Amino acid sequence: MNTEILGAQRQNMYLCAMFQIDQTIVSEDVINKDFVCNLSACKGECCIAGEAGAPVEPQEVEILKEIYPKVKPFLRPEGIAAIEAQGTHIKTDLDQLETPLVNGAECAYVTFTKDGVASCGIEDAYNAGEVAFRKPISCHLYPVRLQKYSKFTAVNYERWPICDDACSLGKELQVPVYKFTKDALIRKFGEQWYQELEDVAELYKKGDAK
Repeated sequence: MNTEILGAQRQNMYLCAMFQIDQTIVSEDVINKDFVCNLSACKGECCIAGEAGAPVEPQEVEILKEIYPKVKPFLRPEGIAAIEAQGTHIKTDLDQLETPLVNGAECAYVTFTKDGVASCGIEDAYNAGEVAFRKPISCHLYPVRLQKYSKFTAVNYERWPICDDACSLGKELQVPVYKFTKDALIRKFGEQWYQELEDVAELYKKGDAK
């Protein structure tokens, strides 16, 4: 296993706040915090709250442009208007790429179910078999957030009060963050990387039990 445990000898397996897997630095919280989305409680508030759109990776820019005609039928009129006025993505004053917002509020790609739960128009199109792109990786990974540095990518768990119900449900079901986000982490980093993460999680459990 190509994994360096920072601040601990391998035989002891006591992890510090971060550990390294390949070119990523992973927060210990990713394996020792629990999380399962509880949409019946939060109504998808993470797609609405805040003052910024979802982060978009450079390679996703052309994908959003390409799939927009097929995604458009799944969107709300307000979202369509925002996208056609601002573009399928925007660049902020800090040169960050994000999805556009509707009147500075929710993501332009947000849709709502009949029960008022926020959904994603891109994912709706994906689930309907119209596009092969599920949604921006930042959305798929949530509550995991990535921060790119010169050589490494930091993989962090972002705790947000609006997700307290998800934390409670995750604890009840005993599902750690890394398991909840398994598909997204594999999509981003690959099967081998995820296997190494699972190995670290197992070592953590053994060390924690001593």
